[in-house]
Amino acid sequence: MGGPLQGLKVVELSAMGPAPHAAMMLADMGAQVVRVVGPAPPVGGYDVGTHLQRGRTTVRANLKDAADLAGVRGLVAAADVFLEGYRPGTAERLGLGPEECLAVNPRLVYGRMTGWGQEGPLAQRAGHDINYIALTGALHAMGPAAAPMPPMNLVGDFGGGSMFVLTGILAALWERERSGLGQVVDAAMVDGVSVLSQIILELRSVGMWNDTREANLLDGAAPFYRTYGCAGGGHVAVGAIEPQFYALLVDGLGLDGAGLPDRDDPTMWGALAEVLAAAFAARTRDEWADTFDGVDACVTPVLTFAEAAENAHMAARGALTGAGKHVVAAPAPRFSRTAAVAREPLGETDISSILSTWRTS
Repeated sequence: MGGPLQGLKVVELSAMGPAPHAAMMLADMGAQVVRVVGPAPPVGGYDVGTHLQRGRTTVRANLKDAADLAGVRGLVAAADVFLEGYRPGTAERLGLGPEECLAVNPRLVYGRMTGWGQEGPLAQRAGHDINYIALTGALHAMGPAAAPMPPMNLVGDFGGGSMFVLTGILAALWERERSGLGQVVDAAMVDGVSVLSQIILELRSVGMWNDTREANLLDGAAPFYRTYGCAGGGHVAVGAIEPQFYALLVDGLGLDGAGLPDRDDPTMWGALAEVLAAAFAARTRDEWADTFDGVDACVTPVLTFAEAAENAHMAARGALTGAGKHVVAAPAPRFSRTAAVAREPLGETDISSILSTWRTS
C-alpha cells in the first residue's frame, strides 16, 4: 500500500464533515482504516463510494445489538486509533466511549472531533461551521464591510477541525512510543480556528489590525491585496504587498507609478483601488494572466475548480485530477520515500474478516 502510516490500524465511526476527512487523509497516508456504519445505508446515500470514503474498508454494525457491539470492541482492541465525530456523550451511550475503549486497549489513541469541544456551556448545542467560526471572532473579520461572509466550510470543519484532530492523533502516537499508553484527543473547531487566527490576533495586539471589516491589510481593503474584475466577467487575485512586487504590478498594468495615490497611506487606498480596478477592467482575466505570466507581481487568475484541474502548474503537480464536476484532490503532503496514495473505497466486508487480519499483523 505504501505511505508513511502503513501498518497503522484505525477504526472510524462513520459521521459527516471533518472526521471522515481526517480518516481519508490517514488512509491516503497508508493507514488501514475501517469505517463502521449503521446496518442500512443512510437516507440520501452518503455512505460507501464517495470520494471522502476513499481508501477505507466499510463494515456494518448495529451498535444496539450486543454481538455487533462486541465485534466493534474487538476491532478497537486491535486498533491503534479510534476516531469519532459525534456530540459529546454519544459514543458513551453507544458503549464506545473513551473509558470502554481504553479499558480494552490502553494503547489506543482516541480522537474526538466536535465543533464546540467536549466541555463548556455549548458542548451539547447543535452547530455548523458558520456557528463555530462565528464564536471565535474569525467570521467577523471575513467579508465586505457590510456583512460577514462565510468562507465555505473550509475554515471551521477542515482547517480548524480535521487538520487539528490529525495533528493530535499523530502527536499522541509519538508520545505513546515513550509512555506505552494511549490517550484521548479532544479536537474542537473553536480551538483549532483560534489557533489558525493567531497571526491576526498578534497583529491586532500590536495595533496592526482592527475589528472593522475591509479595513486591514489582508481583508480586501488594501488595493494591492484583493481581487479585481476583468472584461468578460473573470477576476484576478492581486497580492503585491512588498514594494518590489507592487512596482512590477504597476508596470504590468501600464500605469505611471509616480502619478498614483500613495499605496502606503490607508486614506488613499480607495482612490488607488479605483485606478487599479479601471485598469484591470480593460482586459480579460486570461489576457492579464498572460501579461503577468513569469512576472513576480503576485497576480494570478481566479479559477473555478474545473479550471484549476487544467491549470499548467496544478496539472504538473497532479494536485487535482479529473474534469468538470468530477475533480478530486490528490493526497497531501508529499513524502520522498513513502508516497501517499489516493485509493478507491475498498468496499464492504465483515468484522470477523478484519479481525483475522489485524490480530495476525
